[in-house]
Amino acid sequence: MNSTEAHRPSPLGLGTDGLVFGCDYNPEQWGKEVWREDVRLMREAGVNLVAINIFGWSHIEPRRGEFHFDDLDEIIALLHENGIGVNLGTGTSSPPPWLTTLHPEMLPQVSDGTTRWPGGRQAWCPSSPVFREHAMTLVRATVKRYGSNPAVVLWHVSNELGCHNALCYCDVSAAAFRVWLERHYTSIEALNEAWGTAFWSQHYAQWSEILPPRDTLSFINPSQQLDFFRFSSDELLDYFRAEAEIIRSSSTIPVTTNFMVTAHIKTQDYWRWAPEMDIVANDHYLDHRLSVPHRELSFSADATRGLADGKPWLLMEHSTSAVNWQPRNRAKAPGEMMRNSLTHVARGADGVCFFQWRASVKGTEKFHSAMLPHSGTDSRVWREVVELGALMHRLGEVAGSVVRSDIAFVFSWEAWWATDQEAHPSTDLHYLEQVHQTYEALLAIGATVTIVAPGADLTGYRLVVVPSLYLVSDSDARVVTDFVANGGHAVITFFSGIVDEHDEVRPGGYPGAFRAVTGISSEEFYPIAPHDSVALSDGGTASLWTELLHLEGAESTATYLEGPLIGVSAVTRNVFGKGVARYLATSLDSIALAEELHRAVSESGAVAVAPVTAGVEVVRRSGAEHDYVFVINHTNSDVEHSIAGYDLVTEIDIVTRGVVASGGVQIVRQKKETS
Repeated sequence: MNSTEAHRPSPLGLGTDGLVFGCDYNPEQWGKEVWREDVRLMREAGVNLVAINIFGWSHIEPRRGEFHFDDLDEIIALLHENGIGVNLGTGTSSPPPWLTTLHPEMLPQVSDGTTRWPGGRQAWCPSSPVFREHAMTLVRATVKRYGSNPAVVLWHVSNELGCHNALCYCDVSAAAFRVWLERHYTSIEALNEAWGTAFWSQHYAQWSEILPPRDTLSFINPSQQLDFFRFSSDELLDYFRAEAEIIRSSSTIPVTTNFMVTAHIKTQDYWRWAPEMDIVANDHYLDHRLSVPHRELSFSADATRGLADGKPWLLMEHSTSAVNWQPRNRAKAPGEMMRNSLTHVARGADGVCFFQWRASVKGTEKFHSAMLPHSGTDSRVWREVVELGALMHRLGEVAGSVVRSDIAFVFSWEAWWATDQEAHPSTDLHYLEQVHQTYEALLAIGATVTIVAPGADLTGYRLVVVPSLYLVSDSDARVVTDFVANGGHAVITFFSGIVDEHDEVRPGGYPGAFRAVTGISSEEFYPIAPHDSVALSDGGTASLWTELLHLEGAESTATYLEGPLIGVSAVTRNVFGKGVARYLATSLDSIALAEELHRAVSESGAVAVAPVTAGVEVVRRSGAEHDYVFVINHTNSDVEHSIAGYDLVTEIDIVTRGVVASGGVQIVRQKKETS
């Protein structure tokens, strides 16, 4: 590579060359004698961005109105002197004890009405005017001091907003919820209509009668719960805007906060949040409660790229090894950290950062891994960190390249909220599980997808995949229908199109909003008990879900051979306008699902990057002059491939056939073809 390629400025605009390699640092946990050693080791590891002051409130403002910035001045200057950019937290993520002692009314309440007390983090109600007043005072003071500091390259608002306190049911939140509802619906009668309050004598005569969906003796109104999720997401987004407005009024430095696009956090609708960010950033940790954690990692990375509208994004946090908050916190195997990190880069990240730099010796996170572990520099983790840092520097030329795909994959936080509510046909059906199963089947056939919001523009795509989109508005459903009518292809899976945005069922037969495009109609659902399955006529098996389906123009491609619906269609294909829509009325086994999606991909003309072996991901990033093909081997065996070019990892030419080692990664630079 030439020097221009190696040191191309990062399009993230953080003042770094090439890719970002960074960490969270908590200098307040350490004596100053440790700071210089830490910065020396950061340079050795190749760190070029450090997040500080994430939990600094009690140190900066130990008493109300008494600000102490000297220590923060010192660490910022030290980092800057050593060529390391600062990602400066506003410090507002957890209030200090003096504030919660003075104002216990700002503490959050859960759905049973009990208070959650200080001693952890995020002990504040998102609607509390008292908390906001004090937080904004801190932000103003911090921005006044550092708004034009040359060391600061990024503002970090709060931290993981909504991780613990997204849903607050206190009286202050109740009042804010009513304001949100009145603004949204304008009239109380419009709300009554949307919520279906004629059911169970829930009709409201005035706004003051409405409460958050606190615990009840029976099922709670599902539309009320849905709107409370919307309100709660918007309330935290409004909080972000308040901090960001103060920062932007006095500083031109980019502003962001760290999203949590993960399997266990669902309270923020990030499609609404993403446009507010100068840089989209995400935190992701492997979840070992899942059967194959790395597949969820790939989904999270693709979803974050979707939120960034295809532009490069930043992985703000992940772990070098174990975390501290799962039932069993497994350390990563040799090479796993490298593989995880480069999977994020493959899928569009222009930087990877870790929580945290030096492993804590006190507090809740003392067993959370770090770049510098308890065992110090004579450790496997440290050696792998240094190796990764050197590679990230060599990969500087990848910065700014993008991932392209002609397959759109629809994902919705609102559908997640609505699908997982009570009193549905099966308690075994969970939205994210269906999303992951469908995504993993596409992964298995080597397809790269772009994750999009419902209603997103589908121009330029050949195939749209719509897994279990239970809740969808008429206008958003029409985007899929029009796409197919104009020549596109679609795969729509069961329990899609059932209700509108108010959680109101569309009468006339399922799948409601997608009946016309799929050319079918279902009368009733026949859920299958856990661990049971039924055979299909094409050799596959079905589980979880079946439905009494009638053909209304579609052709049947598979039927049930057993169970209550023998002979009824399980999979259909419908020519609609100039395009084709497939409907999967059941949960297919993994092989059958992959085969069905492979047929849809092939028929649509969508293109996979390259043939793959099971357990190997192949993803392409395209730059102005070169393409970069990431070959990520999650298996325990060496794998051959036919992707020729120059491997940036091993720094060797691959002439005809390459071999990626077990658990290894290759990043093959290829010259772009010119027409």
